[in-house]
Amino acid sequence: MNFLASQILLYFIFHLTNLRIQKQRVYYEQVQQAERMRTTGQLAAAVAHEIRNPLTVVNGFLQYYVEDPAFSQSQKQNFALMMNELDTAEHVISQFLSVSKPDNVEKVDNVDVEMVLKDVTELLNMYGLLNDNGIELNVEKDCHVAANSIELKQLFINLIKNAIEASPHSGSVKVKAVKAKGQVCIQIIDNGRGMSQEEVKNLGTPFYSLKSKGTGLGLMICFNIVEKYNGNIQFVSYPGEGTTVTLKFPLAPN
Repeated sequence: MNFLASQILLYFIFHLTNLRIQKQRVYYEQVQQAERMRTTGQLAAAVAHEIRNPLTVVNGFLQYYVEDPAFSQSQKQNFALMMNELDTAEHVISQFLSVSKPDNVEKVDNVDVEMVLKDVTELLNMYGLLNDNGIELNVEKDCHVAANSIELKQLFINLIKNAIEASPHSGSVKVKAVKAKGQVCIQIIDNGRGMSQEEVKNLGTPFYSLKSKGTGLGLMICFNIVEKYNGNIQFVSYPGEGTTVTLKFPLAPN
């Protein structure tokens, strides 16, 4: 009986110690992440001004060309598209700066996921054609989420662009969206080289990237956007088998 009691006591001591170690590990990871965010914010503040200056100049010239009768209507439509993308870039810079400080109040809309994904795929189709990659889009009707439409668009652009870049020549990226259990579930599937579990674990960490010239900041912003709108993001990937990114957001009434 004494031996059994001592074993039970040792088990509870081990169990409590293990829980404490796990909590300390989580706390340590949170401290590390906070430090990375602080460093990233300082870097962003240092370069944002230098980035915004050329964007403002280019935007000003495009506005001038839109009013110039020397250009055709089709050319002016291209200028308008460029201006929209410059506005998106400006918003991304502002969002990037907000990583290390409390978010400003953003305009939250009832966003139709189908419309946003159609815009994004139309924009990225030409990018995919450079390597003969296509985008297969399949979206269920009435998939609405409460979010800022520009941020949601930036989220999809980053993830689909990554999927295209990971895909082999002549491969395709599948994008799906359905309603399930009060949520909108969006999946982005590629058949690229895939990732190890250690690589998946580090995704979203500032300055961690699997690209030779990547910074990891794009995925960091994606994680921030998903968290901001009470969503969830999950990566399932295996080497040589491609990657599936699953996004889930609360379903908003139409």
